[in-house]
Amino acid sequence: MNYKIKRPEELTDFEITHILHLWEVPEWSEMTPSDFRNTFKNSEFHGLFGAEDEILSVMRLNFDFVLEISGKQFHFAEAVGLVSAQEKKGYGSQLVKGFKENMIQRDIEAIGFCFADLRPFYRQCDIDILEYKAKFIKEKNNNEWISSEDDDVLIFNAYGETIKLFTSLSPEKNAYLMIKE
Repeated sequence: MNYKIKRPEELTDFEITHILHLWEVPEWSEMTPSDFRNTFKNSEFHGLFGAEDEILSVMRLNFDFVLEISGKQFHFAEAVGLVSAQEKKGYGSQLVKGFKENMIQRDIEAIGFCFADLRPFYRQCDIDILEYKAKFIKEKNNNEWISSEDDDVLIFNAYGETIKLFTSLSPEKNAYLMIKE
């Protein structure tokens, strides 16, 4: 197995089709490789590849993630879309561990989000979890700010100030997801 990082333009059309199939996002099912590359142009794809260079597990590192907290904007690298081609084979946990090491080596602050039922998986991968802090991240939906569906903030690599920022989130201090127009 090999850990690889690919920019969208480095992914083959077959790999893109396979990633979209694994993600199972209905709105993206008809996305062309060109649309995919354009939509995720500010991302990296971290993958665990098998002996035949097939994707065993993949996740996206989103560099377009911006939160506004107390009137100030903060840019983070967001780990999202972790999925494995086969469950219970250890591919996901190997990818997460490799991803965390890569973020530390490259000195990139990277966060992610998860539902509470995924805590055991991320704990097994030695990822710090800020429980229920994702609920204080608001996303705009039809001109209304709603709470994130996720429960927790995952810390793949972050410094004290960033951790403190997320730890300070509360019903009185929300973060707001800023979408680039």
